[in-house]
Amino acid sequence: MATGGSDGDSLRRLGKVIHFSKSRSLIVKCERAGFVKIGTKACDSKLKEIGRVHDIFGPISSPYLALRPIVTSPAKYVSRIVYSLD
Repeated sequence: MATGGSDGDSLRRLGKVIHFSKSRSLIVKCERAGFVKIGTKACDSKLKEIGRVHDIFGPISSPYLALRPIVTSPAKYVSRIVYSLD
């Protein structure tokens, strides 16, 4: 994906949602480490914000992200690709 949104915004692929946890977090297998920070906004392919990163864990070379969802049905995002909008 290229750029989306306004001129200063860039869309980056975060990774695939692999799980909806009992603590109500969406767990994402991060594809590229380094640019993600706590508080990063996560959105779907239609640029709808679905949540924010509230934890980064696992190996540094291939981390996992925990998203705090803001959508009403977060479980439907399991197996989908999510993006960051910076």
